[in-house]
Amino acid sequence: MLAYVDENGVIVDTPPDPANFEEVDADEIELGIPKREESPDAPARTGKIDFFDTSKGFGFIREDGTQERYFVHVSGMLEELGENDKVTYELERGPKGMNAVRVSKYVPPAPEPKPSEGPPTPPTPPGSEVS
Repeated sequence: MLAYVDENGVIVDTPPDPANFEEVDADEIELGIPKREESPDAPARTGKIDFFDTSKGFGFIREDGTQERYFVHVSGMLEELGENDKVTYELERGPKGMNAVRVSKYVPPAPEPKPSEGPPTPPTPPGSEVS
C-alpha cells in the first residue's frame, strides 16, 4: 500500500491531483532559524548581584523592577564584581534558562543641566554695591 500527503497535510491513499500543485522556488526556502537583527536601542537591564560564590564562579542577579533572578557566570562579567553591587547586563538564552552576560558596574546617567532662566548675571565689582 502506498500513502500520499494531500495539500492539507492529510495522509490519503489516492495520489494528489496535478492541477493542485503549486510552484515553489527552492531559493526562498529557509532552513534553520533566520538571523535575528539586534536592535541597537535595546535598553540595558539593571539589577543587583543577589548572590555570588567566588570559589565556584557563579551567582544570581535580581533585576530591578521585576525582581526576576538570572544566573551569571564569572565568564560573563566584564570586571570584578561582588554581592550587592548594582550592575547593568544583557540576557542570553542558555541551556537551563536565561543567563546574564556582559555584566558591568552600573554607572548612573549624568544629570541633565537645569534650564537657565536667562543670561547669568555678572558679578558686581567691589565698591559699586547699592545700599
